[in-house]
Amino acid sequence: MVRVSPGWVETEAAVGPVQEIARQGNTDFEGAQKQLMSSLGGIPIGRPAKPREVADLVAFLVSPQAASITGTEYVIDGGTVPTA
Repeated sequence: MVRVSPGWVETEAAVGPVQEIARQGNTDFEGAQKQLMSSLGGIPIGRPAKPREVADLVAFLVSPQAASITGTEYVIDGGTVPTA
């Protein structure tokens, strides 16, 4: 079994809340995005993952090139530092 564990992925559904944070905080989208990343503990790459990046990982893992990969988890979260 192989598990893919994405962090914050910038899907259409994720953009709406960021826009709402921007509206309520009287800031732009990028400012609201930084605010949200900070609340998550920070994302070292400076942005959420793109849906295509997660899809590319999954496509690789189901391909013949990954046939010998088992028993692992792939965290695709840009290095998010977990907060407790």
